[in-house]
Amino acid sequence: MIPTQGARPVRDVRAVVVGAGISGIGAAVRLREAGFDDVLVLEKATQLGGTWRDNTYPGCACDVPSTLYSYSFTPNAGWSRVFAGQREILAYLRETAERYRLGELLRCGVQVLGARWDGAAGRWLLETSEGPYRAAVLVLATGPWHVPRRLEVPGIEDFDGPVFHSARWDHGVDLTGRRVTVVGGGASAVQIVPAIESRTAAVNLFQRTAQWVLPKPDLPVPAVLNRLVDHVPGARSVLRAGQYTLQEGFGYAFRHPQAARLLEAGARAHLRLAVRDGQLRGHLTPPYRLGCKRLLTSSTFYRALSQPHVHLHPTAVSAVRGNKVMGADGTTVRTDVIIEATGFHVGELPLATTLHGAHGQTLHEAWGGAPQAYLGTTVSGFPNLFLLLGPNLLGGSTSAITVLEAQLTYLIAALAHLDQGGRRVLHVRPAAQAAHNSAVQEALAGTVYNTGGCDSYYFTATGQNTFAWPWSTGRLVRRLRRFDADAYTSDTPAAPLHLPAQTRPQSGDRTAATNTEQP
Repeated sequence: MIPTQGARPVRDVRAVVVGAGISGIGAAVRLREAGFDDVLVLEKATQLGGTWRDNTYPGCACDVPSTLYSYSFTPNAGWSRVFAGQREILAYLRETAERYRLGELLRCGVQVLGARWDGAAGRWLLETSEGPYRAAVLVLATGPWHVPRRLEVPGIEDFDGPVFHSARWDHGVDLTGRRVTVVGGGASAVQIVPAIESRTAAVNLFQRTAQWVLPKPDLPVPAVLNRLVDHVPGARSVLRAGQYTLQEGFGYAFRHPQAARLLEAGARAHLRLAVRDGQLRGHLTPPYRLGCKRLLTSSTFYRALSQPHVHLHPTAVSAVRGNKVMGADGTTVRTDVIIEATGFHVGELPLATTLHGAHGQTLHEAWGGAPQAYLGTTVSGFPNLFLLLGPNLLGGSTSAITVLEAQLTYLIAALAHLDQGGRRVLHVRPAAQAAHNSAVQEALAGTVYNTGGCDSYYFTATGQNTFAWPWSTGRLVRRLRRFDADAYTSDTPAAPLHLPAQTRPQSGDRTAATNTEQP
C-alpha cells in the first residue's frame, strides 16, 4: 500500500484482469496455475458470469455444443443437454471459480473507470470505484457482447408499457395474455420467440433482415451416458475432438464460398420443411450467402412463426406512437410490451475511451473506428496490455473458449518471457501489428464474411471487417502456441524484427516476412 498525494492508497499488483466472465475466469485460472499469484480480477457487477449472468431471457442457451463450450482444463461431466442453457452455464462458471478458489482473487462490485500507462514506472495506473491500483500487466476480459444496442426510434421513450433489452430482461413483467413486440431477428430473437409465444396473446416480430437458420439437435443427455463417458478413459476428449472437427467444417465453408452453398441448401430444406406458407417462407429467405452473418441454429423458431397468433413483419421499426409500433413499410401493430432483441455494440470495448497508452492516446483514438491488434491480443502503443477475444479472432463456427485458451497460452508465454529476461515492458512493434492486420484483411477478402452480400456486425462503420479470423481455428491455436519475441520491443536492447510466417510484407516495408503458411 503506497500513499498518494491525495492520501488515497495505491494497491500494487502484478496483473489486473478486468471482467469476470468466461474470459476473466479462464485468465485467472491459467495465471494462477502458471505461478502468477499476485493477480486481481475486477468485476463491476455484483457477481461473476459475464454474458451468462446478464442474459437471462427465456430460451437463452449456447449455440455451440456443450462439450466444446467448456474449459479444456475443467470439462463438465454433467451437461444435461447437447446445447447447455444459460442457468447451467452460469452454474458451471461458478463451480469453476470455486474449484480454483478464485474468490481470493475476485473483487466484485468494483468498476474500472480508466487507466493510464506510466512509462517511467513501467506500470498501468488504474482508477477504480474503490480507489487506485497499479499493475505491471493489464488484461481486458470484457468481451465483445457487453454493451446492449438499444432501439432508438421516435416515441419509444413515451411508450407507457414495459420496454427492455434481451440482455436486461425484466422478470417482473408477466407476458401471459399480453401482446408482445420483439424487435430484431438475431440469435436472441430466435430463442426468445419460441420460448414465449405459447403464453402470449400475440407476438409481433419485426425482422429487418432474414437470417439463415439450421436445425439445432438440442437433445437431452442421459445421466447414464455422462457417467459412462466420464469413466471411459479418453472418451470425453474424443467427443470434444469430434465436435471441434464438426465446427471446423462450418468454418471451412465460410472461408470457401462454394462450399457454403452446400450448407445453404440444407438451410433452405430446413425452411421449406418447417414453413408451409410460401409468403412467410419468402420473408424468411435471406438475400445473401450463408455465413455472411452469424449462422443461427434452431429447431423451434420456424414452428413458432407458423402459429396463428405470431406475426413476422419483414421491416425495421421506424417509430412508436402511443401503444402502437410502426414499421418502416407502414405496418402498425398494437402492443403491450416491447422487447429489444437488438444485439450489442460489438467491438466497442467499455474502457476504450478511458484507457490511455504510452503516447497519451486513448485506445479509442488509436483505433480510429477500426479496432486492430497483433494476433488479436496486443496493441501497439499500449505496453503490457492484453486483449482477450480481441479484434479478428472469432467467426461463425468455433467456440470462443477454444480461441480464449489459445490466447491464454500466449499470455502466459509472454509473461514468462518478461520474467526470464528480467524485463518490465513488452510492446508490440507497429510494423508487426501492421503486417499481421494487412495479412488478415487480405485473407478475409475471399471469405463469405466479406463477399456474402450482407451488412453485419463483423464490419465497422469504415467498412473494415474487424471481427472475423480468416483461417482455420487450428491455425490460430498453432500460431498462439508460440510467443514470438521478435515482434516486440522491451526495456532491453531490441533484436532485429523477424515476423512469423503468418504476416505478409506491406508496400515499402522491408521488415515483414513473406507468408508461406497455407490456410
